[in-house]
Amino acid sequence: MAESSPLTHFNEQGRARMVDVSDKSETKRTATARAALIMKAATLTLIKEGKMKKGDVLAVAQVAGIMAAKKTSDWIPMCHPIALTGIDIQFSDNGVNELYIEATVRTTGPTGVEMEALTAVSAAALTVYDMCKAAEKDMIIASTMLVSKTGGKNGDFHRQDV
Repeated sequence: MAESSPLTHFNEQGRARMVDVSDKSETKRTATARAALIMKAATLTLIKEGKMKKGDVLAVAQVAGIMAAKKTSDWIPMCHPIALTGIDIQFSDNGVNELYIEATVRTTGPTGVEMEALTAVSAAALTVYDMCKAAEKDMIIASTMLVSKTGGKNGDFHRQDV
């Protein structure tokens, strides 16, 4: 590939590679991601009241999200193993039929934590689905997105439409 490409995960032969970050500056980096689950109002009520038969859905989903963020490089082939310095997962809802999961991940290092935040909300959403599928199989995991990121040479990003 003679031309330079913004797709840094390819080598000169056009094959996948893990980007070399050894010359990048270590900076404080954060990323926040969000996912939504759409469900029946009755299911959301069971979750919020802690009455789902399998146990405390949000507590289990929170632990699943944290564990997943720490293992992102095991799931996503070109991700670097990163020493995470903080992971926070929070839940909110619209009071009707949507549950929102938000994860903020932090590190100080040469590469960002966007994938870790996205993996955290994805695993937490899948855990909610797993724990609630006996009550409702047609829940929808929707709107998984990066909300913001800070640090690194490309600067900050803040989604405007959340």
